Amino acid sequence: MPHRLLLLIVVLMIWCGRGSADQRPNVLLIVADDLGFSDVGFNGCKEIPTPHLDALADDGIVFDAGYASHSYCSPSRAGLLTGRYQQRFGHECNPGAFGEDDVAGLPLDETLVSDVLVGNGYRTGAIGKWHLGDAPRFWPTRRGFQEWFGFSGGGMSYWGDVGKKKTGVLRNEEPVPRSELSYLTDDFSTEAVRFIQRADSDPFFLFLAYNAPHAPDQVTKEHLKKTEHIEYGGRAVYGAMVAAMDEGIGRVVEELKRRQLYENTVIVFFSDNGGRAEHAVNFPYRGHKGMLFEGGIRVPFTVTWPARFAGHRHYPHPVSALDLVPTILDAAGVAIPEDLPLDGVSLLPYLSEDVKTLPHETLFWRYAAGDDKYGYAVRRGNDKLVYSLYKQKVLLFDMSEDPWERNDLASQHPEKVQQLTAMYQRWTDELSAPKWLDPHGPNIQKEEARRSASVNAASRGER
Repeated sequence: MPHRLLLLIVVLMIWCGRGSADQRPNVLLIVADDLGFSDVGFNGCKEIPTPHLDALADDGIVFDAGYASHSYCSPSRAGLLTGRYQQRFGHECNPGAFGEDDVAGLPLDETLVSDVLVGNGYRTGAIGKWHLGDAPRFWPTRRGFQEWFGFSGGGMSYWGDVGKKKTGVLRNEEPVPRSELSYLTDDFSTEAVRFIQRADSDPFFLFLAYNAPHAPDQVTKEHLKKTEHIEYGGRAVYGAMVAAMDEGIGRVVEELKRRQLYENTVIVFFSDNGGRAEHAVNFPYRGHKGMLFEGGIRVPFTVTWPARFAGHRHYPHPVSALDLVPTILDAAGVAIPEDLPLDGVSLLPYLSEDVKTLPHETLFWRYAAGDDKYGYAVRRGNDKLVYSLYKQKVLLFDMSEDPWERNDLASQHPEKVQQLTAMYQRWTDELSAPKWLDPHGPNIQKEEARRSASVNAASRGER
């Protein structure tokens, strides 16, 4: 009898230990690629069906002023997964553009949220687009992710065709045969469902990074049925790519619910930057991907955690993707390592509705254009300063009255321009030079030249 009692106590201790681990939330970080601010229903879209994302948003908190930390893909992801301004460690441009595959990637001495979580008992997985270095040493499986299904570069055929690329879709660093792929958006959703099906007593962190709706514009006929009502062909294709992603997210959420994991899973949905220049809609904001106007950095952004926060809410104050690492670690009950200086803050206290202060007084952005040229922006309170290399000028906006950035107040308030410029200069003095460059600088000049040519051509016959 004493032996049986002792055995029962041991079993209960093990069971209770597992129960305690179960109280730590799972984390599902979903990233869209180049998605327009107004291309989801919860931000007002009426033509692209996103019922599953809208349901998530309704169950959670929508950030009306949620910002990416950079205006395009790879640097934005570097900031997202480290919680640090990517310019601090030289990751300011997309890798691989000029053949530096062996050196261009998220520096190996940077700590990712996956590194911290896997060291604290989380099961970790990465699915989809990586774009943080093509060389194997930069791959997710070397950066704290125990499982990986996806591709390393910035763009990929949705049918899985490799073309001239060195590698296509990989599973834990092994090539996936083309015969095992269908349509990447669907494949990534299916892999996410399977990852959840393998859930055990340990909590998980899943980074689900779709390449949709990034170019190339490819989608199945089945998904195209969802946008048959859109008459403009390019928009119909783009919309179907978004709808395919939404359908896949619905499958993932349904699996969480089926396994009774939904309530205690922190689900983040986020676009890596503003919507692409073609077919995306960033209305009512100015600009698009690559720019530091709101259309390039203000993105669809929600957090859902039913066990902790009531839904049906909008948070109006500026938050940054840099806040996600400290927020996730806070939710997981994991202390931020003392040697890990983060630029973001945990949003949990601010979402409790009891804290009235703001997460940030000031946010900064910068992109490199070569030859020591930079575009930059500073938002402090309602004042936003933009130095646009597209326009070759400094602009100042009052975001409380003009979040659409139509009215440049720089000439009316030179003192604010001077103050915000000085703040930017102090910030940029702390940063590193880019470790590599990409074609963003030349592309800016080409795009602005095309815009000028169109405007001038339209007005040539004016009398």
